[in-house]
Amino acid sequence: QVQLVESGGGLVQAGGSLGLSCGASGIIFSLNTMGWYRQAPGKQRELVAAITSSSSTNYADSVKGRFTISRDNVKRTVYLQMNSLKPEDTAIYYCAADVRSQVFQGGSPAYWGQGTQVTVSS
Repeated sequence: QVQLVESGGGLVQAGGSLGLSCGASGIIFSLNTMGWYRQAPGKQRELVAAITSSSSTNYADSVKGRFTISRDNVKRTVYLQMNSLKPEDTAIYYCAADVRSQVFQGGSPAYWGQGTQVTVSS
């Protein structure tokens, strides 16, 4: 059974920082591309960042220079460090996994976490 469990969400003031973690089980973690998505109320879900099995990364334009995705294959965990947070970053953040890296370019990864709320106050 595949499980992706996010942690680290919360409330932060604009300009602050927050770190998210996602622990994975039930998959061969090192072979999977891992990604972070977010969905704000009334908006479509969007890809925030992804990291491939070879640790290549890509970011949404809106978070470039502010967010950093990383992974630890030993701990089977993917991280999202979020700096210089803005109120528009407020959303539920979801971790996702798939061995097919291409699905992170407009498709839907196979496995999802339950999400963690990030709220940025102005």
